[in-house]
Amino acid sequence: MWLSGAMPADVAQPGIRIAAVADTHLRPAVAGRFRPDLLRIAEHADVLLLAGDLTESGSLAEADLLCAEIADLPVPIVAVLGNHDHDRKLGFRIAAQLTGIGVHLLEGTAITLELNGIRLGIAGVMGGSGGFPDYPGDPENGTEEHRARMLRGPIDALRLQQALDTLDADIRIALMHFAPVVDTLVGEPTKFYPGLGCHALAEAVDAGRATLALHGHAHHGTQFGRTAGGVPVRNVSYPVIGRPYVVYELATAPAQPA
Repeated sequence: MWLSGAMPADVAQPGIRIAAVADTHLRPAVAGRFRPDLLRIAEHADVLLLAGDLTESGSLAEADLLCAEIADLPVPIVAVLGNHDHDRKLGFRIAAQLTGIGVHLLEGTAITLELNGIRLGIAGVMGGSGGFPDYPGDPENGTEEHRARMLRGPIDALRLQQALDTLDADIRIALMHFAPVVDTLVGEPTKFYPGLGCHALAEAVDAGRATLALHGHAHHGTQFGRTAGGVPVRNVSYPVIGRPYVVYELATAPAQPA
């Protein structure tokens, strides 16, 4: 399996070109920012994956802006929601709006798309916090929201593995909002690490034999990481990648970058 990440114009090898972004935080101040590039996305990518925090505060008005931003794109869209998309406890309504415009919304579920003769399987969850071996979290302390996120991390990890296990695909993507590894958190204050992700998500990625894991949430983190089992992890948070989307190319046979 060969994987490369490049600016869209640099992608040239055959395979599946995966565009991804997280943390767009759609609100009136940024409405329309992504649309021009997204309308031309088929020139650079075969599919668009959205890794959560698509709205700023989870309002239905922001969801309308989001839908206007991504409606009628020339490639399939697969998404998970993030914590901000649930801020007003309207995540189910936002999910319905997205599915209404043709977005494949994953929540402990998976989908297989056939692109360029290759079966691309994507399993998705929001994920949660829970900490890492060197940065453990404490689910007994903090706010109610904090405790809920700490409990959700391991639960969503199990759901992610189960979803990955259902896939019969050539390429298997684990899509989530919260981080599965510490590598992609570098740049964030270490005291925040336990709240930014969960080690159990990485264990699910490895056990589910994923080809690539994508996440967001860590705005000040690092793009590149890897699980203990060697699966590449990419933080596609918009503030990290610095452009409307980043493209990764995946091929089922070894290849050399141009």
